[in-house]
Amino acid sequence: MSIFANMKRAIVIGASSGIGRQVAQLLIQDGWHVGMASRRIDTLNELKAIAPDRIHTRRIDVTEEDAPKIILELINELGGLNLYFHAAGVGWRNPDLDPEKELRTMEINAVGFTRTVGAAFRYFAEHAGGQIAVITSIAGTKGLGPAPAYSASKALQNKYIQALDQVSHEHKLHITFTDIRPGFVNTPLLFPETLSTMSGSTSTQSKFPMLMTSQSVAKHIIKAIYRKKRVVVIDWRWRILTALWKLIPNCIWRRMKLSNA
Repeated sequence: MSIFANMKRAIVIGASSGIGRQVAQLLIQDGWHVGMASRRIDTLNELKAIAPDRIHTRRIDVTEEDAPKIILELINELGGLNLYFHAAGVGWRNPDLDPEKELRTMEINAVGFTRTVGAAFRYFAEHAGGQIAVITSIAGTKGLGPAPAYSASKALQNKYIQALDQVSHEHKLHITFTDIRPGFVNTPLLFPETLSTMSGSTSTQSKFPMLMTSQSVAKHIIKAIYRKKRVVVIDWRWRILTALWKLIPNCIWRRMKLSNA
């Protein structure tokens, strides 16, 4: 029997900060061997002291074409893969449609997401299955005027995972999916020009209602992964709100002012 047979092995993309970092730490605490990847390799190496024999790091930029190749190298270093967790993403409030922000958001959240999640899917399809868990957002529920590219890219992620789930079922690939849809989380990855400068402040919490911490959200995520939940909205307040959003007809939605959303 392979020495890797009983290991729990995961890759976390976007592990340098925020939710990705918190989830990686919880997996490590639970005894997983974790491949941590992000654009900033220095912050990843800081964590290796926690469990140097179980933590592997790589610099991966999801916008670069060699990202799938590096993911496969990291999988080989781990000795296989059970869980692919995707936390890389960015978003801006951009009602004026600054083209740099809109296109950058799409480059990371749409093209980069498709590139790397697709690589994980192909690996699992060839190696008897596994689990793909991704952080999308409640922002994919409806088109949000204050953040057009962000909400559109999150809707794309929701539908992409749904489509891959259908492919997996049809071809009996034994790949399970967990679509994680948090509300506002106090991390520098979401609306970075705001949260990175006002983290934890009263003004931040008033600007973004029902703001959650990355630590509390990570705990919800770990539970959802272990239970192999298909879709999870975090937390219960956002489940209620998004359920109500879905009931609003477009003729009313387009008239709503979401400047604080």
